[in-house]
Amino acid sequence: MTDNDLRVRADRVLARLVGDASGAARLREDQWRAVEALVAHRRRALVVQRTGWGKSAVYFVATALLRERGGGPTVIVSPLLALMRNQVESAARAGIHARTINSANPEEWESVQAEVAAGEVDVLLVSPERLNNPDFRDQVLPKLAATTGLLVVDEAHCISDWGHDFRPDYRRLRTLLADLPPGVPVLATTATANARVTADVAEQLGTGPDGTGDEGRALVLRGPLDRKSLSLSVVGLPDAAHRLAWLADHLGDLPGSGIVYTLTVAAAEEVTAHLRRCGHAVASYTGRTENADRMQAEQDLLANRVKALVATSALGMGFDKPDLGFVVHLGSPSSPIAYYQQVGRAGRGVDHAEVLLLPGREDEAIWQYFASLAFPSEEQVRRTLDVLAAAGRPLSLPALEPQVDLRRSRLETMLKVLDVDGAVRRERGGWTATGRPWTYDARRYAWVARQREAEQQAMRDYARSTECRMAFLQRQLDDETAAPCGRCDNCAGSRFGSEVSEAALAAARGELMRPGVEVEPRRMWPTGLPAVGVDLKGRIPPGEQASVGRALGRLSDIGWGNRLRPMLAPQAPDGPVPDDVANAVVTVLADWAKGPGGWASGGADAPARPAGVVTMASLSHPRLIRSLGERIASVGRIPLLGAVSYVEGADATKVPRSNSAQRLRALHGALTVPPALAEAVSAAAGPVLLIDDLTDSGWTLAVATRLLRRAGAQGVLPLVLAVQG
Repeated sequence: MTDNDLRVRADRVLARLVGDASGAARLREDQWRAVEALVAHRRRALVVQRTGWGKSAVYFVATALLRERGGGPTVIVSPLLALMRNQVESAARAGIHARTINSANPEEWESVQAEVAAGEVDVLLVSPERLNNPDFRDQVLPKLAATTGLLVVDEAHCISDWGHDFRPDYRRLRTLLADLPPGVPVLATTATANARVTADVAEQLGTGPDGTGDEGRALVLRGPLDRKSLSLSVVGLPDAAHRLAWLADHLGDLPGSGIVYTLTVAAAEEVTAHLRRCGHAVASYTGRTENADRMQAEQDLLANRVKALVATSALGMGFDKPDLGFVVHLGSPSSPIAYYQQVGRAGRGVDHAEVLLLPGREDEAIWQYFASLAFPSEEQVRRTLDVLAAAGRPLSLPALEPQVDLRRSRLETMLKVLDVDGAVRRERGGWTATGRPWTYDARRYAWVARQREAEQQAMRDYARSTECRMAFLQRQLDDETAAPCGRCDNCAGSRFGSEVSEAALAAARGELMRPGVEVEPRRMWPTGLPAVGVDLKGRIPPGEQASVGRALGRLSDIGWGNRLRPMLAPQAPDGPVPDDVANAVVTVLADWAKGPGGWASGGADAPARPAGVVTMASLSHPRLIRSLGERIASVGRIPLLGAVSYVEGADATKVPRSNSAQRLRALHGALTVPPALAEAVSAAAGPVLLIDDLTDSGWTLAVATRLLRRAGAQGVLPLVLAVQG
C-alpha cells in the first residue's frame, strides 16, 4: 500500500470517528505524520500537543489501520476512568470495539481477558495501577506484550518524576516497553510536558528493536500550545466569603456549562452545597465521590443538565466535553503546568470559553500539605527495606504499617517506586525485599522538591502578572511560539469585576462560618499491633468507644479553616481561646444538643446531658485547651473535672503524626487518667465532654476515651476545634 493509499484510508477512519458523513474530514499534518510513523514504519512516537488537538484520533486511526493489516489489539494505558468511558464511546463511532480493565469493573476482568484472547477486542484500556497488580503483571501482562499491535501511553508526563503528576504505577511501563516484540509501534501522548519532561519521556520510549537508526529513536511531534478559544482572567478578591459570593453572583453569566475546581474535597462539598442553596444546578465530583455518582455527574454535565461540576483534580485529566464553556478555579493549583492542563478542559469545540482564577489565602497552606507527601527520607526507606528483609515472607500494608513511620498512602507510593527500581517486589500476600542493591537518589529528590517550589512561585507570579497570561503558561511549558494572545484580561482588559452583591456576601459568610462538623469515633484497632508489643486487636468494645463527636470546622475548609489554621499551626503562640471561636463552639454544642441524637432531642437513644468537662494534655496549646474547657464548663454550668495527662517520662513530642499503627503504638501507655480525675468521672451523673484542639487520625481521642471509660465514665463526647483534612 502506498503512502497515498494509506492516507486516504486514514482519513476515512477519521470521518467515521468524528461522525462526518460527507467524508471531508482530514487529519492534521502532524496527526498524519504520527499515524504514518506508527502504521507504515512501526516507530515509537511522542506527541506533545495542546488539549483538543486530537491526540486520541491518532491512536484510533492507527488502531483501525493496524487491525486491517492483521495486527493485535491496541493497549492504551490511561489514568482516569472518565477518559476510559469517553474513549470507549468514541471508538465505537469508528467501528472499533474497546473494553476496559480498571478498579471500577473487577467483575468484568475475566470476561474482558477472554475476549482479548479470542481476538474480539480492538482496544483494551488499562488503568496504570493494574500494571503493578501481581496477577496482572505475571499472568496477563506477558501475554499482552506478546500480542499487542500498538501500545499507547496516554498522559505520558506521568511516566516522568520531573512531571507535575508523576505516578509510580506508570514506571512499570518501562518493563512493558522492554518486553515488546520488535516492530510493535508505541505512541505516547500528553498536553502538559515541558522540555525536560519531553526529553525524559522520549528517552524512555526510544528503545526500538535494535537501538540504532530511526527505529531506535522516538519521533517527537511537539506543537504550539496556545489555545485560541480560551480567554484567561484572574479575579482578586479579599477573602473566601467574597470568592464564594462572586461565584454565586456570576456563575449564571458564564457561557454554557463548565467546571469549578477546588483544591480540597471539603471545599468542593462546601461550595456545591452553597451553590445549590443559591439555586444553581451543580454537582460535586471528588476522589470521595462514589463511582456511580461520578458517572451520573459526568452524564449530567455532558447533557447540560447541570451548570457546573464542582470538582477536585479527580476531574483533571480525561474528561471530554467539546463545548465546555468555562473553567473556574476557586483556589490556585500549585503548578502552572497542572493549571494549563485543567483549564484545557474548556473550549475544545467552541470558539470562546472563559477561564478564571480566584486565588485564596489558604492556597499556600494546602500546597505545603501536599508537598509534605513527597518521597520519604532515606532513613524511612531503609527502615522499610530492613523490615521486609527480616520478615522472610510477604508483608501486606497493614502488617508493615505498625513497623514503619509512614502513612499508608505514602508507604504504598514509596513501595511502588522501590518495586520499579528492583528493591522490592509485590507478590500475593504483600511485599517482599529482593535484596538487590539500591541507592537513595538524594540529589534527584532534592531537585524535584526545588522544582515544586519554583512552580509554586510561578503560580504566585501568574496571579500578579500584568503580561499576557496565555504566553506566561506557554513559556512555563517551554513553548517557543509564545506570543501575546490578545484575549486575556491583561491583553484585552478585564471582563469581570470584583463586585459582589450584599445579599450574596451575607449568604456566603453565613455558609462559610456555619460551625459544626461531625467527628466519627474509631471503632476498630489497627491490624498488626500485637507484632509490635501492643495487645490490642479487632473491634473496640462498645463500652470503650467514644460517641460521635463534634468539631468547629476542618482545617481544609475555606471558611473556619482559614480562621483555625494559623491559630493551630505548630509554631503559633499559645493563649486563651478567642471570643469568636469560643462563641462558635458554644453554637456547635447547642446545635449538637438539639439535633438528631443530641441529649436535648428527646430521642429514645439520646445520650444523657454532659455531666462534666475533661480536657486533653497539650504541649503546644495548653492555655488554649484549658481556657476552652473553662468556657464550656461555665456556659454549660457543669464542672471542669480535670485533664487526661501524659505519664511521667513520656515524650509527647515523639508521638508521630503518621500512620495509625505507629501513632497508636506511641500513644499506648503514654496517656493516663490521674486519680482525682478518675474519681470525678466515675462519680459524674452522665457522660463527659472531652475537649481537644485538633484531631487527625482520631487515635488520641480513642485512647483517652478508653482510659476514661475504664475509669468509670458513663460516656465520652469528643469536642475539638478542628479536624485535619
